[in-house]
Parts: sequence; structure tokens; C-alpha cells
Amino acid sequence: MLDLELLRSFVSVVEAGGFTRAGERVHRTQSTVSQQIKRLEEDVGQVLLHRDGKDVRPTEAGERLLSYARRLLTLAEEARDVLREPDSEGAVRLGIPEDFAAYRLAKLLGAFSRSHPGLRLDVRADQSKNLSRDLDRGELDLALFKREAGAKGAIAVWPEKVHWVTSKSHPVDVNASSVPLIGFPLGCLYRAGAIHALESAGRAWHMSYSSSSLAGIQAAVAAGMGLSILSEMSIQSDHRVLTAKDGFAPINRTEVALMAAPDASPATLRLADRLAEFCENVQAKAA
Repeated sequence: MLDLELLRSFVSVVEAGGFTRAGERVHRTQSTVSQQIKRLEEDVGQVLLHRDGKDVRPTEAGERLLSYARRLLTLAEEARDVLREPDSEGAVRLGIPEDFAAYRLAKLLGAFSRSHPGLRLDVRADQSKNLSRDLDRGELDLALFKREAGAKGAIAVWPEKVHWVTSKSHPVDVNASSVPLIGFPLGCLYRAGAIHALESAGRAWHMSYSSSSLAGIQAAVAAGMGLSILSEMSIQSDHRVLTAKDGFAPINRTEVALMAAPDASPATLRLADRLAEFCENVQAKAA
């Protein structure tokens, strides 16, 4: 049996990046947290943390334990909440892409929470590759994410419209010898699609701006720092859409998929129904 208090200290050390800050989070002294980590390492028979002065980072074994520790702590917290409140519907961990979070989805989720006061909703906006991975790992109950069109397995899927965009006020020279690209970090579906389209057309390219923030990418495009690929709902008034007439190859088709964990709770499935209705309405308005 793994001690939840030891796991909580371990997660806090990793997230805080050190024993002192972790101690403040779990209301323990630095020495107590250090002793707890030592006990946990003895329990599992593995070194879990690299200690380099004040810097602390997980070992390979620590990385493997980290996701399990988070899941165990979440499950324990959910169990306590259910027992404290017999009418509780538990918790739903939802993952959504950032452009959906910035769109109208926040209003839908707020309304859903108000209509289900016994439900604890935990929403995380992230890159689609991370959301898909965490759903597979059991760290999410429900996820709305982007993927290449035609993949199997989902509650529902919707085709997505994406476009090349440049600045309306400071357009990039589309005939430049090397196309400056703006995008999310490595692994992003849009970034991979942009690079594939350019290389298929024999065009040279370079990354001019990379950000994990949608707002940062939108601002960089508007400032004329480069070209990017954005979903239709993310294109702003200070952006200009580029077409095949401007000399750019079409982008591989993508889709938005809604997927739930195999053991999804009734509350999770009710939220899935609401999200499916939301995406259907977005598609109908875009048609």
C-alpha cells in the first residue's frame, strides 16, 4: 500500500521544484518533507528524485510514479467528497483545446456547473496531443481535442476548418525565400500540417515565433511576425486569410473529437452530451 501523505509530498516537491516550497504547500517543514520522500523511495525501492543543490527533478522512475500518484490523490479526494456529501455527483476531469476555452465553452461549463451543484468540475486547457495522452493514461475523464481526420474511436467527431493567416496591417511577404512560421511548440497538429504543406510545395521555412499560448500566437500574427495556421474560430479581425491564390498548399484535413474514459460516470456522459450539442451548433453556424 502506498501512503497517500507520502505521495502528496512527492507530487508537491515535483510541482514546486524543491523541498522548501513543497513544505509550504503541504504545511510541513523541509526536513519532514525530505524524510517523507526518503520513506517513499524505500517503499518503492527506487530513487524518485534527482537532487542538484536547490533544484529537484524526478528520475525516470519518479516520472512513472508521478501520474499514478496524481490519480490516486484525485481518487482519494473524490471518495472523501462523496462520503461527506451523499448527494455529490463526484468529479469530472475535462480537457479542452485552448481555442475552445477562449471561445464560448466557458459559458457552457459555467452553466453546467450551476445546474449540477453536487459535481466538482476540473477543466484543463492544453494542446491536443497532451489531452489525448492524458485521457489514455486515465488522468482525464472526458476530452475534446483535435486530430487528423479519419481516426477511429470517439463519441462524436466534427470536421474542422483551418486556414493560413497573416497580418492584415503588416502582411508577410508570401514570396520570401524562407517562410516565417508562428505556431505552438513541437508536436502541435497545426504546426506539423504547416511544415508538411510548405515542404510538399518545395518551400523553405523557419520558426519565427513559438508559444504555448493561443493569445500569444494571435498577437504575433497580427504584428506581422510570420504566418500561422488557425482554426476558423481563432481568426481575429486583424488577421487576413491566405488562399491557394496566394501560393499556399491546402492543409491536411483535421477534426475535433470528443472522447470519454471507458469507465465514464453518468455525470461525465451528461457533460459529453452538452459538449456534443455545443459542437453541433458551432458546425451549423459555420456551414
